[in-house]
Amino acid sequence: MIDRPVQLSDVPPQSPPRRPWRWWQILLLSCGAIIAMGGLTAGGLLWHFSKDLPALDQLGTYQPSLVTQVYSVDQKLIGQFFIERRILTTGANIPERLRRAVIAVEDVRFFEHPGLDYIGMLRAAWTNVRRGSKVEGASTITQQLARSLFLSSERTFDRKVRELILAYKMELVLTKDQILELYLNQIYFGQGAYGVATAAQTYFGKDLSALTVGESAFLAGLPKSPNHYSPFKAYDRAKKRQEHVLARMEEAKFLTATEREQAAAEILSFRRPGVEQAAPYFVEYIRQLLVAKYGEETVYKGGLKVYTTLNMEMQKAAEAAFAAGLRELDKRQGWRGPLRTVDVTAPAPSPVVAEGDLILKVGDYREGFVTRVGKDHFLVQVGSMVTKLAFDDMAWAKRRLTGPDLAKDVVVNQNLKQILKPGDVIEVMVKKLDRDMVHVQMEQTPLIEGGFIALEPAKGEIRAMVGGYDFGRSEYNRAVQAHRQPGSAFKPIIYATAMNQGMSPGSVILDAPVVYAQEQDEKTWKPENYGRKIHGMVSLRDALAHSHNLATVRLLDKVGVKSVIEFAKTVGITSPLAADLSLGLGSSSVGLMELTSVYSVFLNQGNRAEPHGVLSVKDNAGQVLEQAESQAIPVISKETAYLITNMMEDVVQKGTAQAAKGIGRPVAGKTGTTDEFINAWFIGGAPNLVAGIYVGFDDRRSLGETESGAHAALPIWINFMQAALTPLPIVRRSLGETESGAHAALPIWINFMQAALTPLPIVAFTIPEGVTFVKVDPSTGLLEDEQEGQASTVELFTKGSEPTQTTQRRLDPVDFYKLDQIPEGAL
Repeated sequence: MIDRPVQLSDVPPQSPPRRPWRWWQILLLSCGAIIAMGGLTAGGLLWHFSKDLPALDQLGTYQPSLVTQVYSVDQKLIGQFFIERRILTTGANIPERLRRAVIAVEDVRFFEHPGLDYIGMLRAAWTNVRRGSKVEGASTITQQLARSLFLSSERTFDRKVRELILAYKMELVLTKDQILELYLNQIYFGQGAYGVATAAQTYFGKDLSALTVGESAFLAGLPKSPNHYSPFKAYDRAKKRQEHVLARMEEAKFLTATEREQAAAEILSFRRPGVEQAAPYFVEYIRQLLVAKYGEETVYKGGLKVYTTLNMEMQKAAEAAFAAGLRELDKRQGWRGPLRTVDVTAPAPSPVVAEGDLILKVGDYREGFVTRVGKDHFLVQVGSMVTKLAFDDMAWAKRRLTGPDLAKDVVVNQNLKQILKPGDVIEVMVKKLDRDMVHVQMEQTPLIEGGFIALEPAKGEIRAMVGGYDFGRSEYNRAVQAHRQPGSAFKPIIYATAMNQGMSPGSVILDAPVVYAQEQDEKTWKPENYGRKIHGMVSLRDALAHSHNLATVRLLDKVGVKSVIEFAKTVGITSPLAADLSLGLGSSSVGLMELTSVYSVFLNQGNRAEPHGVLSVKDNAGQVLEQAESQAIPVISKETAYLITNMMEDVVQKGTAQAAKGIGRPVAGKTGTTDEFINAWFIGGAPNLVAGIYVGFDDRRSLGETESGAHAALPIWINFMQAALTPLPIVRRSLGETESGAHAALPIWINFMQAALTPLPIVAFTIPEGVTFVKVDPSTGLLEDEQEGQASTVELFTKGSEPTQTTQRRLDPVDFYKLDQIPEGAL
């Protein structure tokens, strides 16, 4: 084999040597890798923090939690229900000065950034580094809104990242004006106020449109730390914050220097938050109705507008008359002793004085302790002031209670000097203010309770409601929820049943002892009159006027228990009634509003309107959800209604409620007292207003001997009626020392009616065409005897039921003697 010489072309080419990586190439590649990894990491983090964030597509129609507002019939705000107390307002109704104040202090570049203010972040970071601590934040308005709507306030990295993401997304789906409107409605301003509209009302008692520049700047400064800048805790600090906001507004060219100085010089008149709830029992009654119908979610978050039937002037009269009546009744029962005793020799710590404690006004109730005993008075320390308690202003405390039994646990001490000693803590009321002395009278918070309600008969609208002495002590609404024995206050239903069956007020019945056998236990029942008096044959009119028990039970037996129960249901009684003769004495428990509505039927010509407290309900958009239709329907004849009303007028004119005659207008009503004076009632009114009251202990013990409806309830009724019908101060009427059988609820009723009826026109009870007047013999109820000297009276009858027989006059034996004296020939 011959070897071929090697060709040059057969030698493989040599590759050029590789150049080493230059430093900038390595750096560029590293940066790219880092950026890629950072991007992936950032994307992963964004995906991680975004995956459970809420969707923002519905944010434009977001509905924040709103406050439901309750108004009286005279358009006064009386109650609010809320989770967050917020009144929604549109951006167009937010004044520009307030918008600018908020932007200046919270986010001056709000209209320039996309939700995240990078310049602001750098500025805040530099400021904080320079100051050595965190003195400035960089959260934009959009970030704050995102945090308020969707996130918690915890300071964590996770929350901050979510906040930034949400803020950026919100700017994509909402306009700047929409974001600002949401923010100003959502943010918290302190004192329970959410949103600018509520804040304006809370701090200044104003609508937004009435805010000044200074007030707007103050509100704008609150969201950063509402509690820290509260004017009620630190006014100077709050004022400095306001001045800071004004300075920022000047920096942002929203104000001139002169305007800033003028706004800073404004005197800020703050409206101190009130602690008293108007008509608390009524408002709670309305709340329960709304929750039952619309649910808690709608009531507490839906921003409803609820318009009620309550008349605030009447409500105030009712509350004042009720409280005064219970205090007077409590004093008659006796003094329970000092609240506690303190050591007057020990050095007293410096008191923490609340605003108002240094100012005493006539009518204020305060606690104080006795410091010294004088010749005819005690000195009592009330707060920082020394007051004078004269012996005459504590004379009622001679009767000292040592236990719950008002009859047995009593000690009477005639020496007033021995009743109190230094250190005794007592309750007093400011009676008079002299230049150098405050005069007080001794008081005592009553333990007794009760209920009060006033209705407009023609419409069934509730005008006033009191469910107890103190809502803070007991939220139990005795005007609506309590069921108590009404005693004689039930009797008009029995007598009305008799009128419905064709009897008349002039019909007679025997008022005499009677014994009934009780079939269920083979025992006997013997009803009695008050004082165990017997009156013989009496007219139904007099039997009701003077509340004769024996005559009433006999009447019930005559008309039939079943008939009375059916009639009671017809006129509005829904409670179960005892199907026996004890019903005649009011033994079956009924509700106060329930029985008062029955009297409304009598006073409203037999027409019944269901009692109600709501006139209308609107949603937050102004759409009507509910509209009451006050329509009274006839349930009994006008004639029956007028006859029983006329009989109850005589209860006032000559019966157990004569104290009510002083009202000076036609009124009709009935007292009620139960066995052992456990409950005292009075219900009555005029054609345009009826009111009912009962008083009694919750544990159903006695009110005390002689504390009947006329003495414990009627004066409250009278005081209310005088105030409700006259814009005059409540008049407290004393009934003197005589305490008749109907003495406990009547005074309260009188006090209310005197207050309530005056603004209302005087209206007489309408006499139906079917009622006629006939002269009758009052002893028999038959037509009068035409003989001279025979007593007669004009009585009312339903046409067709008039008596046709004449009373047969009985000859007196003296008449025979008179015949013998007639001269011969004269016969």
